[in-house]
Amino acid sequence: MTNATPHQPLTAVLIANRGEIAVRIARTARDLGIRSIAVYSEPDTGALHTQVADEAYLLPGKTSAETYMNIPALIDIAYRAGADCLHPGYGFLSENADFARTVEEAGLRWVGPPPEAIELLGDKLSARALAVKVGAPLAPGTGEPLETWEEARDFAAEHGMPIAIKAAFGGGGRGLKVVFDEADIEEGFASAGREAKEAFGRGECYVEKFLVHPRHVEAQVLADAHGNVAVLSTRDCSTQRRFQKLIEEAPAPFLTDEQRTAIEEGARAICQQAGYQSAGTVEYIVSEDGTVSFLEVNTRVQVEHPITEQVTGVDIIAEQFRVAAGLPLSFAGKDPEVNGHAFEFRINAEDITNGFAPSPGTITRFDLPTGPGIRVDSGVMTGWTIPAYYDSLMGKLVVWGPDRETAMRRAEQALKEFSIGGVRTVLPFHRDMITAPELTGDSLDVYTDWVDHNYSPSAQHEVEDIEHIYDDRTSLVIEIDGKLHTVGVPVALLSGGGAAGGSAEPAPGAADAAGAVTVKYEATIVEWLVADGDVVSKGDAVATIEAMKMESSVKATRDGQISLAAAAGERVKANATIATIS
Repeated sequence: MTNATPHQPLTAVLIANRGEIAVRIARTARDLGIRSIAVYSEPDTGALHTQVADEAYLLPGKTSAETYMNIPALIDIAYRAGADCLHPGYGFLSENADFARTVEEAGLRWVGPPPEAIELLGDKLSARALAVKVGAPLAPGTGEPLETWEEARDFAAEHGMPIAIKAAFGGGGRGLKVVFDEADIEEGFASAGREAKEAFGRGECYVEKFLVHPRHVEAQVLADAHGNVAVLSTRDCSTQRRFQKLIEEAPAPFLTDEQRTAIEEGARAICQQAGYQSAGTVEYIVSEDGTVSFLEVNTRVQVEHPITEQVTGVDIIAEQFRVAAGLPLSFAGKDPEVNGHAFEFRINAEDITNGFAPSPGTITRFDLPTGPGIRVDSGVMTGWTIPAYYDSLMGKLVVWGPDRETAMRRAEQALKEFSIGGVRTVLPFHRDMITAPELTGDSLDVYTDWVDHNYSPSAQHEVEDIEHIYDDRTSLVIEIDGKLHTVGVPVALLSGGGAAGGSAEPAPGAADAAGAVTVKYEATIVEWLVADGDVVSKGDAVATIEAMKMESSVKATRDGQISLAAAAGERVKANATIATIS
């Protein structure tokens, strides 16, 4: 399908996003001679993306709805700043067809796919129908959004458990709940809807049969208005927690030629049929029996796009600008060749000792690794305070090597060198996984919920108090018999005590002794799972809270009778006492 638009050079881009992707877009814009205009919320005042961009304008407010998803405010700033195009990045409004249409009606170029393609493919139900039309295999699923949780129960009765409840409008693991027990369908349906509403502004969900132990494999697509649809190899994104990706690699390893062809050509056919333009990703699951099943299309640039750039030499953001300007792809006519292998490690502010719970706070140290094949795309810096209002991604470590084994060895060293203080991150998890036989063996034995069911930091580190993996450490170099030895020593020991790990938390046992139930970070109480005056046991989940676009459980700190001190829907500060147990 060809719908060529006249070439129109772009001169100034409004970046309707924040964090590392806003930094990434601003850097490419500078390479292309395009003036970059950043926007920022009140908590993001002085953030790295505002410093890298040529200009930055305030979006008054704190929440996503008040700021980065405030369409009138974004368009107003674009006019005031003299932008002629807008890049939405990923998340927020990037897959909102109404926003894309509003941008174009305002006389700006939308650096992304046409609104019609976003509507067609961003709606997972119509995307499924299109996949059927072009012959892509699919797992059983509902054809329309569900009105009630009972409909999900009826689907499970027909097709069996487990089932996946998914946001019809969205992606990135938000609004996705896999339910294994029929008794949990009602809560899973409600929780998926809440997360979808918070992340994407729409809470409709549908249901699919969940294939056990699936790999997540995807194809990167770039298309222009001149009929060129290129597939830039594959990625494997199976290492996830709560169906949000943590480690990705390109190209996807251990696929047969038939599987790879089905994935790449299926992606091309879907995008050709949809009249797609710009960057997009067609996602599949590959079950343990080898079955390939279409999952969804992400109508935007993805977080993991750098690993594809590293193995193809294509600047995907630059190609997006070319397409928006009406130009053909710079490599039009054939798919780029793949060279080497690359890994990406998402560096999230999350506490792996507490179920990957969000860990906002102030970064006291941010030391980056160096060496051949090392790239870090970051949205933070030393001294920056990570807000609790947005997702937990701080940056991405990208490692390339001439082959998979070399890339893994480089990654292991880079992860050792990467050092972050002041907030808890997933770095200890990445250091564990890069040597895990499930990832490093002759086959990939990690699947999308492997981390949730198999990874345990306590088992990995074999220490009595797993919290100590977050102790701030300093390196001491000691010479013994003429040979140097490097020893990591907790800073607290050298300073004569004090809290380690950069977190302002009560002393161990203090909360238990006082009976206080606290939250470690600023959050919203989504719902209470108990009533005032109920008797609870230590470890019981008593409340669901939301921060950084994730829901987490708060657990009872002791046995006893609980007295609630905060209401559902209330936003509470870090370390606030939300209940007491007597």
